[in-house]
Amino acid sequence: MVTLLQLPPELVHHILGYVEPQDLSSIIRTCHFLNNTLKGNTAVYRSIYHRALDTPPTGKKVEWEREIHDLVRLQRICSSQDTDKESHLPFVLSTVLSLLENASRTEGDEQDSKSPLALEFKRTSHYSFHSTFYQPPSRNINFLSLLFSSEETREAFLTRSFIFERARGGRKHFQNPPNAIHQQSAKLHSLFGMALPMLDQLSRDNTTAARSSNSIISRIRPFACSKVYDLREYTTGSGWGPFLNDGSWRVDWEKVEAILLVIEANLRKKRLDRWPLVWALWMKPFAGSWPGSYWPWGTAISWGDDDRFDVGEDEESAEQERSGQEKAKNREDPYGVTGTWFRVVCFIDYNDFFHYNFPVGDAIPDNVPRPLLNVGEATRIIVMKISVTKIEDPGEGDHPDYPVVAFSGKSRSLDASELWEDDADSDIRGTVRMTPEGEVRWTSYSIFEGEERWKSEGIQIGGLKSGRGVVGNWFDKYVLP
Repeated sequence: MVTLLQLPPELVHHILGYVEPQDLSSIIRTCHFLNNTLKGNTAVYRSIYHRALDTPPTGKKVEWEREIHDLVRLQRICSSQDTDKESHLPFVLSTVLSLLENASRTEGDEQDSKSPLALEFKRTSHYSFHSTFYQPPSRNINFLSLLFSSEETREAFLTRSFIFERARGGRKHFQNPPNAIHQQSAKLHSLFGMALPMLDQLSRDNTTAARSSNSIISRIRPFACSKVYDLREYTTGSGWGPFLNDGSWRVDWEKVEAILLVIEANLRKKRLDRWPLVWALWMKPFAGSWPGSYWPWGTAISWGDDDRFDVGEDEESAEQERSGQEKAKNREDPYGVTGTWFRVVCFIDYNDFFHYNFPVGDAIPDNVPRPLLNVGEATRIIVMKISVTKIEDPGEGDHPDYPVVAFSGKSRSLDASELWEDDADSDIRGTVRMTPEGEVRWTSYSIFEGEERWKSEGIQIGGLKSGRGVVGNWFDKYVLP
């Protein structure tokens, strides 16, 4: 009888390519022959990677052995019961980012969507609507979703920002520059999505109602609002957007996390979290949070008899002439700007906003957060139709490898209460560019009667052509309070 070690080397390599990643350490310890066979064997590790995860984007350089070892280590950390689990946060974030960067994309990854594992993933009832209609089927995302299905894992890695530390009573002062662990946890939470983790520290009652998502959100929302509506967060240095206050255009992930928490609370309050689009892309773990994860809909939204998006008869022929030019621009656009965008805008009453930021006898030091803010908010649902108008070379302060794409279009309010208001609809124009650190930055202006009125600054979670969308702040064009 022939044993494994007596087989030709090429057969041994082929067999080892079917080993589960978590079993490799046991095989390596079996004998010197298998240890030497696996050590530095790029072909075997590449085969194991391809069988377990998505095929990385074409041209992406991957260190196969290290990726497999990191994958196994991530599994062990997330499944462990260690009390200091959160100490591994930097490694966990780095590995998650690598898995997201290598996840299946809508362009050039047809082999992934047709694989038996991917097809089974699409048929699974829990994920079918989520994966089939709104993002590419991805083994990487399925793997990460399972890892973070544990409440202990979510609490260890997604709730270490200043907002959650303050809610636990453990933090009273800001740090400048921001604490790295706070930023890493907030970034991981932002990529994970708006499905807020359950926090025993915030809910001591064991009843179902007290531990429900809505209960937890209502408890954390005032802490998030305290950051989102604090004018000290918005300066020339932060670009009046979700960036650090140092002029670097680096993303302030704690600010992004706070915005997401506020939006989630308002979506749930209006029960918009039940909308398929919101539920699938914003309430599911890591949904649409990687480059190329946007999955175009098969049909465009119909506007019926509404003429607010229509062009006049005189413009129709000119529109057709421009269509060829627009198609050419779209091919050159790396951001995927042209299309129909769903927009959620939240704000508080101006009087509440003013009195919160300019209270009588205000003597709060800059490193101390303002009191909790628990006032009513308004939420507006808007749809935008935009298209590329110009593509230019990057300027000073932009990433040198990506262009600046200008766009224009129209926005329409979907709220019945605003349909007859003068500022319910507007024209819109703006730019999309890549920051020096590699984040997609959106700048837009809402235009009323030819005049720019509101300005927005945001970043696209997940990067180029991600399905999650853009998160940021809007304010007066002249940055007046």
